[in-house]
Amino acid sequence: MIKHSATLAINEKIAQRRARGETVVHLGFGEAGIPVLPEAAEVLASAASRTDYGPVAGSEDLRTQIAGYFDRRGRATHPEQVLPAPGSKALLYALIQSLPGDVVLPRPSWVSYAAQAALAGKKTIWVDIPRDAGGVPDPGKLQHRLDEARRHGADPGILILTIPDNPTGTVAPAATVEAVCRIAAANGITIVSDEIYRDLAYDATSFCTPADFLPDRTFVTSGLSKSMALGGWRVGFARVPATDEGAAVRDELIGVASEVWSNMATPMQEAACWILSEPPEVSAHVARARTLHRSVSLGVHEIFRSAGAVARTPAAAFYQYPDLGSFETALRRRGVTGAEAVSDHLLETYGIGMLSGAAFGDDPAALRFRVATSLLYGSTTEERWRAMESADPLELPWIRSALDRLGDALADLSIDSEGADREWERV
Repeated sequence: MIKHSATLAINEKIAQRRARGETVVHLGFGEAGIPVLPEAAEVLASAASRTDYGPVAGSEDLRTQIAGYFDRRGRATHPEQVLPAPGSKALLYALIQSLPGDVVLPRPSWVSYAAQAALAGKKTIWVDIPRDAGGVPDPGKLQHRLDEARRHGADPGILILTIPDNPTGTVAPAATVEAVCRIAAANGITIVSDEIYRDLAYDATSFCTPADFLPDRTFVTSGLSKSMALGGWRVGFARVPATDEGAAVRDELIGVASEVWSNMATPMQEAACWILSEPPEVSAHVARARTLHRSVSLGVHEIFRSAGAVARTPAAAFYQYPDLGSFETALRRRGVTGAEAVSDHLLETYGIGMLSGAAFGDDPAALRFRVATSLLYGSTTEERWRAMESADPLELPWIRSALDRLGDALADLSIDSEGADREWERV
């Protein structure tokens, strides 16, 4: 049975608590948290009367703009190499379904990859991430795991990478990506590169796509859910290699699309055309968002670090992956063991919502957690705009309050239960 997505489930759980008047610091859901660019909303509104079904493969204008998006990022692309869809999540599943072989995943990785593999009737082969960054398997362990998987009857054929990464908020360095690509090529494995966070890398020069090293075997997915915070608009797109195999897979994806989602909503195609042409308003909006994400994410990272947690420094978007292993003794004395129990304890006792690493395929005994900082920006459109425009968003009252609550909770959490624990109550 496929369970309710852990990220969506915690978001709904926290919404219910807030509806009851509870204060919860929401660090559990990767919604980008910035307001809609008014000009984009105007384009969408002007297309609201478009109720016609469009082509399954998307309009020619939209495919041209998607191709231009990749062109400007150094990957020459023809409009016939791309396919839009209602969200990149649908495209990821369609690729898993359409490409041959079982699925190789970095551990930890985004919650939906393994679930989608199961939906497609495919096995998941986990490979631990390296020390420097997530989103890719450790090159030193990858070949061994592939050989081991084959001995146990698996057929590794698809390797999913996430660059920049969710859940760790890091960007895999070029040398690591290249090493992984060499192993994939030697084993006849196709790469699916989830690049939904590409435009939110704090240092654009740090980003490296596997298409640079394995262009004929790399399929790329992206969209507007993160860079433009348009998750509810459901705008995704994929790029296939400029090969006969790429064209054949694209045809199969169109076949899947024709039976599952028909086409991306026509008004959304109009809005996506304008956004993907990247006028100055869009570029400025993404740049402001990136600055906000960086400021708040690094601020939260410092709180975890100061409390004794260990975590890779965030390099993109709004995620981090702290390890609270140093708290284990104190937690055991409270009768709290394992990541899921700690996650429940944080929410019930302190009003801190964050997901355990177990949801991302990690060892459930390890005290690692995915923290998403983007919903700290505000609960209203006005607050979010103020956060976008602030020179020091960490000192905005609603953000500072959340950060202080997190810091106090971590300080209390690490105290031996025989000590003088802080009294907590809901507000």
